[in-house]
Amino acid sequence: MNFIYETARLQIRILNGTYADKSLQFYLEDRELFERYEAIRPQNFYTEEYHRYLMNYEYNQILKGMMMRYWIFTKEEPGKIIGTVSLRNIVHGSYNKCEIGYKLSSAYHGKGYAKEAIARIIQLAFTELDLHRIEAYCMPGNEPSINLLESLNFMLEGCLHKYVKIQGQYEDHLLFSLLRS
Repeated sequence: MNFIYETARLQIRILNGTYADKSLQFYLEDRELFERYEAIRPQNFYTEEYHRYLMNYEYNQILKGMMMRYWIFTKEEPGKIIGTVSLRNIVHGSYNKCEIGYKLSSAYHGKGYAKEAIARIIQLAFTELDLHRIEAYCMPGNEPSINLLESLNFMLEGCLHKYVKIQGQYEDHLLFSLLRS
């Protein structure tokens, strides 16, 4: 597993807390969009200290093989975070699976960047991590995410009713999966 991967237009990197200011800026720029699909954040989430702590915590989890979060940069703007792709709940043994999560700055929507980055991380999950299954969850009304998953050959498996607490309310989530062929 490498800490930096490249695609035709992107650089995808694992970061630590020294990038807390850039992470915070990424979340602040699309706060309203991201919060629409996520749990209520801690009071101190929008502080550099919180992002430094979180990024260092995740970095240590990455070193243990528990999860991976890659931050997305364009090659044209290598200092600006435009998105993130993460593999969580990595389980080996009989399951060999994980969950994938992603978000992309709204300024970069509709340009194929998310698909390009996720496709690279899928390749990593299946080849370098030797996983068999990747699961993705999204809310039924999130058409851009549904379209993205389907374009990457994820298959809809069903609806998990009242699955995740989003902004104080339990919301249904669609379960998609991608199997290594």
